[in-house]
Amino acid sequence: MSTDPVALVSAADVDAAADVLAGTVPVTPLEDSLRLSARHGLRVVLKREDLQPVRSYKSRGGYHFLARLTPEERERGVVCASAGNHAQGVAFACAALGVSARVYLPRTTPRQKRDRVAGLGGEHVTVVVEGDSFDDAARAARRHAEATHRVLVPPFDHPATVAGQGTVVREAVAQLGAVPDVVVVPVGGGGLLAGTVAWLGERHPGVRVVGVEPAGAASLTAALAAGHPVELPEVDPFVDGAAVRRVGDVTYRQVSASGAAVVSVPEGQVCTEMLALYQSDGIIAEPAGALATAALPALLPTLSLGPDAVVLCVLSGGNNDVSRYAEILERSLVHTGLKHYFLVDFPQEPGALRAFLDETLGPDDDITLFEYVKRNNRETGPALVGVELGDAADLAGLLTRMSASPSRIEHLPPDSPLTRWLT
Repeated sequence: MSTDPVALVSAADVDAAADVLAGTVPVTPLEDSLRLSARHGLRVVLKREDLQPVRSYKSRGGYHFLARLTPEERERGVVCASAGNHAQGVAFACAALGVSARVYLPRTTPRQKRDRVAGLGGEHVTVVVEGDSFDDAARAARRHAEATHRVLVPPFDHPATVAGQGTVVREAVAQLGAVPDVVVVPVGGGGLLAGTVAWLGERHPGVRVVGVEPAGAASLTAALAAGHPVELPEVDPFVDGAAVRRVGDVTYRQVSASGAAVVSVPEGQVCTEMLALYQSDGIIAEPAGALATAALPALLPTLSLGPDAVVLCVLSGGNNDVSRYAEILERSLVHTGLKHYFLVDFPQEPGALRAFLDETLGPDDDITLFEYVKRNNRETGPALVGVELGDAADLAGLLTRMSASPSRIEHLPPDSPLTRWLT
């Protein structure tokens, strides 16, 4: 492959990638979000990349990279590492081009994504589950590539991948028939954001571009602060499609040169937006897919946009395992202040629990968890109690009644280790 792995991507590169993808990677629809438009008082448009055959935009970069391989490189085969979506993109491309691949996934990758990789790739793909994070899987993939001389397909850190991902916004602007005021895209390793700024920076330099990272994996924010890519000491794996410990060198250079804004959102806010997308809009988004729209409540008030403004958000993926919705709901309730946990040291006497229920809880409060921690003496018995409120504003009254209770009660803050373990 002739592409210089350290070169910046141009708008012409993105245009050329679009020609390569034409007829193979489908054009996904634009969709006005009535919910978000009404809430924010402007037009919010979603680019529905969750409707790709691989349910994410990753087929664009993966196919473009593989299509540029020489015949000899295709014969050797490829290897890649992924949290799930990149692997599906590579599997899709390998099946289309007849290239064999060995795909490394971390154990945190939902089973739904593992099964999709195998199904999309068929006989062309071997799936290997290794490591507890994307970075662990990436190290294993590099070792295999070095040992077998297969071509390593980067999930984001290569100009060919970046150019392929840049076709998302190029396509959206053509569909919109006008230039949006703001483009908001999710950020993991930075490939989609890098491709976005590469194309918009030349074709429509007046558009404001914002990248959105999960707060627990803000590797691009850390890189911009340091002036170069750095490795995060720890990563919250919940937003698995964007839980990257170190942003790419190519993507960092492209984004840092563009002046694009980068913000982060708490994982709980992502969960709240995922539930809204599902319940109000009928859209099944994975955590990374909801990043862009999850950022709007905090982001838009800072931009001073008028009612005629158009905000384009990339809904990047829909590979969400239905079994995760219990955790998603739990995280959302804690984030929005509707669910709280307490350590309650009950007096060991008749009627203590009844008094707590009758005198402490409000009429719309509900106990969702009650578990004795231990009994260390005959006078008291500590219990872990989860309470769901009818309204977040009811917390002040609950805490007041608790302070007057004969039981000793400790409110566990949302960021305490025990609360994080429960959610």
